[in-house]
Amino acid sequence: MERVSDWVEVTQAMIDTFADATGDHQFIHVDPEAARQTPFGGTVAHGFLTLSLMPLLASKTDQPPIRDMKMGVNYGGNKVRFLQPVRSGKRVRGRFKLLSLEEKRAGQWQQTTEFTVEIEDEEKPAMVAEWISQIFV
Repeated sequence: MERVSDWVEVTQAMIDTFADATGDHQFIHVDPEAARQTPFGGTVAHGFLTLSLMPLLASKTDQPPIRDMKMGVNYGGNKVRFLQPVRSGKRVRGRFKLLSLEEKRAGQWQQTTEFTVEIEDEEKPAMVAEWISQIFV
């Protein structure tokens, strides 16, 4: 099963807010003038910002809600690869592919999903992750 989200713009304001929240104010993220002098040609989103878009992008798919779900929590990742940066002002979307769903104990399921962040008009994705969530029903 695979689902694809709507496109979401990664704005400079979003990048700046993430920098403030994490304390990562490296110039390639927050200084457009200095970042223009790099091979990126402008500011880029933090890799962890790209990863953190998972819930937002998942909410913009046609996936119906899980019936009787009490909560879902992140369990971790088997792998995360940042393949190319997301430039400020670019639009991204999430591609979600269910890899496994197994019942760990009564009322608790473990879901492993391949999560790919695609950049509009780019051939190579920004990121590919194999992510594990726990779902409680």
